[in-house]
Formats: sequence, structure tokens, C-alpha cells
Amino acid sequence: MTSQEQRRLQGYRGAPATVTPPRRPGSVRRTTTHDSLRPDGLLGAVTLFARGRDLRTEIDGGATVLDEARLEVEVDYPRRQVRRIVAEPAQPRLAELIGVNASAGFRGAVAEALPGERESGSVRFQLLDDLPTALLVSGYAISAGQAPLPAPVPRPRSGLQYPDLCAGWIAEGTLMSRLTETGVVPISDGPLAPEVEPADPLGWHEHDPLPPHGMRRRRRLEVWRADGIVRVEGFFRDSHRSGDGVETVVHEYTVHATVDPDTRRFLTSEAEIGALPWPECPVAAASAGRLAGLPVAGLRTEVRRNFTGRSTCTHLNDTLRALEDVGALLDHVR
Repeated sequence: MTSQEQRRLQGYRGAPATVTPPRRPGSVRRTTTHDSLRPDGLLGAVTLFARGRDLRTEIDGGATVLDEARLEVEVDYPRRQVRRIVAEPAQPRLAELIGVNASAGFRGAVAEALPGERESGSVRFQLLDDLPTALLVSGYAISAGQAPLPAPVPRPRSGLQYPDLCAGWIAEGTLMSRLTETGVVPISDGPLAPEVEPADPLGWHEHDPLPPHGMRRRRRLEVWRADGIVRVEGFFRDSHRSGDGVETVVHEYTVHATVDPDTRRFLTSEAEIGALPWPECPVAAASAGRLAGLPVAGLRTEVRRNFTGRSTCTHLNDTLRALEDVGALLDHVR
């Protein structure tokens, strides 16, 4: 058995989504994708193509594009510094992010470069906010692609990943035990990624096919009114396409929530698991219920401060944080 085969473990396999629900009359749907590609080889620089769109479905079935944005960001590896960033629509102040670390401190740098962008609830802000973790997860492609492994090293304790960071990284769990034993992070094999692109050409924004060794982070946030309350559905999936062209799921959640339209506070929230990398991960799904009673406004700060430790999941947290934009989308719901 090779060292790569010894590192491969099977992740938690729930029931990955197989369809995208039809667009509901009167609803607003945000879809985003972050494609992390390595055109110069697995150990080369990363180019992230991030795209997104807000679409309102009118009562009569018509569609109106409310907002859309694109980013192309080249990031040095392994230093993770931003080399180049291009946006559509253009935003000259994004040039201030060149040279910034695309992981630690990136969100703070975005706040300084684009004051007020977060409060706008724009598609562009969501693309920027999701970039650090999309880049972090893209490292899966290096291990899965069997790039040369580093020599065994002591267990890492960086500011990004450390014991008890989340349910998957609990000190006595599968990941940390194997990491302590071998000195390298193991590889989790996820289930095949079902196609979720609907027959409806407007169901998702336009994006390119994912090439071999590519990683894709996709999100769908949908807001609509029914029975006197606001209903919310947030779908999230990280997937990897192997060198053979096989796409598998690394992380997947779907969050179902309700919001009081007057107070704009969450009434209920629950997370459905599609797939997760480690056997200990599923316990974190219950943390989604902690949104009940919280205001939509300021949710990114609330989750970042208080959703921490072994009962949480960093990827579910990012999905919950993105629900702050429910307020901006709700303003456009018919």
C-alpha cells in the first residue's frame, strides 16, 4: 500500500443534493461559484474565478437580474499573497488588495478597501468574503492529485487550523489522530457529486465547466414569503474534480430557516448534511439551530465571535454567515 493510499479515508456520506428546486414566483435567488484552478501545476499559483448573480422571479414567472459580479484573483502558492485581482464591474480600490495575504487578514483588508460594501449585501462582497475559505479548501486538490508529499512534520498549530477548531478537528478525532501518527493531513474520499444544474437555464448563473484538478465552491441562497413568514434556503457544496474527470463532494450542507418579516429575526434554522470529510463532523449540524432568535443584521460578526469550537463546523459557519444577506435580498422579494 502506498503512502497516498494509507492517507485516504472515507468521509461521512449523507445524501448529496441531486436537484435545484424550481424558482418560486416572487422569490429572490443568489447563486455564487468559486473555482480554484492551478494552471501551472498542482504546486503552482492558484487562480480563483468567482462569479455570482441575484435573480428575482416575478409573480408572472418572468425574471429580473438584480445584481451580478465576477472576480478573477491570482494567488501565490504557498505564501498565499494576492498577485492580481480583476473585477467586473470594475472597482479601482480592489487594487489595494494586491500583496495582501488571501487567507489571514483578508476580510479585514476588504473592509478597509471597500468601506460600506458589507452593509450593501452585494454579490461582490459575498464573493470576496468567501474567497479565503474557498482558497483554503482548494488545497485538497494537491493531496488528492498525489502531488509530492512533504516530509512528516510535527502537528501544525497555525492560526487557521488547530486542535478543537471545529468538530472535524477535535483533538482525539480521526483527522487529528492520523495527523499525529503520520505528520501529514489525511485525505477524505467523498461521494460522487450529483449534477445540480437544473433544466431551467436561469436556475444558476453562467459559469465554465470545472477542469481536472479543479475545486469548486458553490452556493445558492433563496428567499421568499409564504404563510406570513420569510422562508430561507441556503445550499453549499465544495467539490473536487480528479485528474480522471470524476467530481466528488468534499463538503455539503443545506440550511433551511424562517425569519420574522417584521423583526427580521430568525425563527427557526436547521442544517441538512449532504457530505462531510470526517466521521466526527455531523455533530456540528446542530449548531445551525442556534440562529433562532438572532437578528439577520450583523450575523457575520455574531457567528465569527460565538460559533466556535468542537460543536461547530467552519464551513457551516460560512454558510450561516452568508445568511446576513437575507436582509438585502428580502428587500427585493415580491
